[in-house]
This record gives sequence, C-alpha cells and structure tokens, in this order.
Amino acid sequence: MSNIQVLASSQLCDKIIARPTTKFHPSIWGDRFLHYNISEQDLVCKQERVEELIQVVKKEILSSNHDQLKLIDNLQRLGLSYHFESEIEKLLELLSIGTHHQNNNLHDVSLRFRLLRQSGFKVSSSIFEKFKDEKGNFKESLITDVSGLLSLYEASHLSYVGESILDEALAFTTTHLKAIVANNKDHPLSHQISIALERPLRKTIERLHARFYISIYEKDASHNKLLLELAKLDFNVLQCFHEKELSEIMRWWKEHEFVKKFPFARDRMVELYFWILGVYYEPKYSRARKLLTKVIALTSITDDTYDAYGTIDELELLTKAIQRWDITCMDKLEPEYLKTYYKVMLESYEEFEKELKKEELYKLEYAKEEMKRTIGGYFEEARWLNEGYFPSFDEHLRVSYVSSANVLLIATSFVGMHDIVTHETLDWLSKDPKIFEQERNHIPSTVDCYMKQYGVSEEEAIKELNKRVITHWKEINEDFIRPTVVPFPILLRVLNFTKVIDLFYKEGDDQYTRVGKALKESIDALLIDSIPL
Repeated sequence: MSNIQVLASSQLCDKIIARPTTKFHPSIWGDRFLHYNISEQDLVCKQERVEELIQVVKKEILSSNHDQLKLIDNLQRLGLSYHFESEIEKLLELLSIGTHHQNNNLHDVSLRFRLLRQSGFKVSSSIFEKFKDEKGNFKESLITDVSGLLSLYEASHLSYVGESILDEALAFTTTHLKAIVANNKDHPLSHQISIALERPLRKTIERLHARFYISIYEKDASHNKLLLELAKLDFNVLQCFHEKELSEIMRWWKEHEFVKKFPFARDRMVELYFWILGVYYEPKYSRARKLLTKVIALTSITDDTYDAYGTIDELELLTKAIQRWDITCMDKLEPEYLKTYYKVMLESYEEFEKELKKEELYKLEYAKEEMKRTIGGYFEEARWLNEGYFPSFDEHLRVSYVSSANVLLIATSFVGMHDIVTHETLDWLSKDPKIFEQERNHIPSTVDCYMKQYGVSEEEAIKELNKRVITHWKEINEDFIRPTVVPFPILLRVLNFTKVIDLFYKEGDDQYTRVGKALKESIDALLIDSIPL
C-alpha cells in the first residue's frame, strides 16, 4: 500500500477514517474509443471481398497439392484459421496418420510435430532422436540450419512432463538462436528469432502475432497473393468490428459514471477489452466478449475497493452483503460508496440476465457464485493485511488461487458461448482442474511467502517458482491430448487466458496497473492502426 490518507466521512457519524489509498494514473486513451466513425458502406465492401477470397482459398488452395504443413501454419499464423476450421482439421487428421518417419528435414519434422501437438493429436517426441549423434547430443551440423532450429525451438514448447528430449531441444536451440541474433543481425530470420525468443508461439496472443506475421509473410518471395490479400482485409475488417464493439462498451462505462463513482479505482476499460480480445476475437463470440469485458471491469473495481480503499469494517459488511446477493442488504451498507458499488454490481448482473436465454441462466448463476468466492478471497487477504499476518506459502496459494479472479473470469467467459458450454463443462471447472495451476505463480507476493516458508533468498524463490511455471505449461499441453475432458474451444479459453496473463504480468511487471509503451503499442496495433492494402 502507498501513503495513508485521512478522510472525513459523514456517513460514519463524522468519524475520522485512516483509509489506505493508492493513486493510479488515469486512462491514457481519454474518449478515443467512445465513438465509432467507420464507413459502413466501405466495411460491407471489404466483408464481401473477404467472403469471395475465402471461397477462392477453399477451392484453389486447400483442395490442391500445396505444401500442407506450410499452408496450415500460414493460415494459423496469419490469423485466418477460424475461417477454415473443418478444412484444417481434415488436413491434420491426414498428417497424423501419414508416414513421416523417413523425413530428415528438421524444419518439416518439427513443424508437423508442433501443428499436431497443439491440436491435441498424439505424436511422439521420439521422432527427434534421429537428430542426435552417438553421444546423445543434438548434432552440431544442425547449427547451420537456422529455419530448422527455429522450428524445433517452437516445437519444444509443446512438451509434456518428463519429455527430456524436448527440454534438451529447447536448451540447444535457445543457445544457438541467441548466438545468431547476437552475431548475425542481418540474417533473414533474425527478427523472427528475436520475437520468438521473447515470446514463443505457444505463449503468443493470436491477433498480435497475426499482425506481426502478415508483414513477415509479405516479404516472403513465395507468398500467395490471394492469401496475403485475405489476411490483410480480414485483419482490417475484424479491427473495425472490434472497434465498434469497444465503443459500445465504452458508452456503457461512461453512462454508468464508473470513474466518477469510484475515483479510487483504475480506469482501464481499453486495456481490459484488449485483454478479452486475447481470450477470444472471433465475431461469433461477440456477446460473450462484451459480457466478459463488463464483468472484468466490475472485478477490477472490486479489487481496488478491497486492496486500495476500503477499511476492514467496511469490507466485512460488503463481503457479507455480496454473499447474500440481495438488494435489501444495501440499506445496511455504509458509507455511501458501498451502497453505490453494491447497487451497480447487482443491477449489472440483472442486465446480463436479460441478454441470455432462459436455458442459459444457469451459466450466469455459476459465474455469480464464482464472483462471491472471489470477493471472499479478497476479504481474506484484506484481513491478513489488517492484522499484519504473513501467510505461509501454502496458505497464500490457496487464497490467491481464488483472489486472482482467474476462475471467475474463465467461468464468465463460458457464459456467452452458446451451446458448446454445458453442465458438464461447469462441473469440470468446479473441480479446479490442473490447467489452472499456472495462474497461481503470476502473483508477485507469492515470492515473499515462499522465501519466508522455506528460508531461501529471493533469487532462489524465483528460480523455484519459474520451475513450477514451466511444469504447469507442460501440464497445460497434456490437457489438450485427445480425447479431451471438455470441448477443445473450452480449453482454448483457458490457454488464451494464461497467455494474456503472461503478457500483462511477465516477470512481475504489472502492465495493467502501470500502462507502459509496450502495452500501448500492442493496443495501437490491434485497435487503431489498420494494415495498408
């Protein structure tokens, strides 16, 4: 917490309250996204051309004898795969049963492995044994195969727990790719390598990578002109679609006067929408995206209320009221800002109910229960702080797993996804599956608790927690093995949440609270700067 501010509160009989406050910088965007000024006629023309090109690609490219590995990779990296899901699935099925054991091209073997693994197909990592020498090390001759090294590097991030050969592949490729970037900046793949070393494909946000890869693909002399045109047009059309969606959300934010009502809270609506775009960007998820963005905005206000403004007595009253979820509880809340918050929370969920079909309401009810659980976690952490209690590492993990709000947000992400989400999906979620373990280690205070419980230095604690992060990424990969316990699109939401969290909180740097240059440039790329045609 920052400095203590003493405030007078008439709502509490003019008692003087020592209130913890943290000053957050205002939104860097102002009203930039409040209005949507795109020509609908121009947008319709672009959409029609996109549809034409999609049909051409299906007819002329996907049905031909093009390099299937390269084609699938390009469709995915150009951000076009959502248009060709069934076609890509059929190609992957063929690749999974084909005979490729005689292929000694490192790039092709690695690419096939990655494409199949990331889609849940079973493929053994033993295929890389042939690239080792008699001493069990990767062959020195591979060092000159730069595209092969890069492909193997990306493939190694799809490893499972215990796959030592992929751990060795990651170490081998990382060492030599770093050397290439350091010693040969003019190499044609130097820029791609730098980006990959910073954020491999398995951890990258799909739309951000598409923006980057379109420019790479355009410079490739062998690029397909129709595919390039489609990628550019589709990116720009989606950008317009998302900008329109964001303007609707910004009007909701403005009309409810959240900044005025809760001046102590972070004003980060644009950043939150960008966050949710990382979870799902496809037009068919528009309803789900808008609902989730509103819920994460309410969650952010709640987090700041518990962490940066409310007193322990106020928070206890609020927590009890939230658990009851009854508008009559509002009369017992003091001071006034608690009444305002409570009213906004309950009314918002009533608005969400109106957007759903009757048979979908159970999903929102489940998400509401997760909101209650999350707020319970917030209060427990506030109580620890108030009492000066330093939790053990295990206690901290138990509570931070809830207070991180990740389960709440993932549950809410399912609410608007129509029929693909079932009672069975929510039953799976209620069991706190291992795929969520990754989220626990992104909380900076976890390091402090680990240091105290195990009597180690900060460096040792970070090293151990990083090992856990690596293990949890491998466990995520294992959860994608077919047959999966829940539909693939459900698992993708969890994976995408993990990617966004990794982007926002990498190495303890909270880019959500302190919006820096890197995040601003990413938002510019997705929501402001169109791609020249």
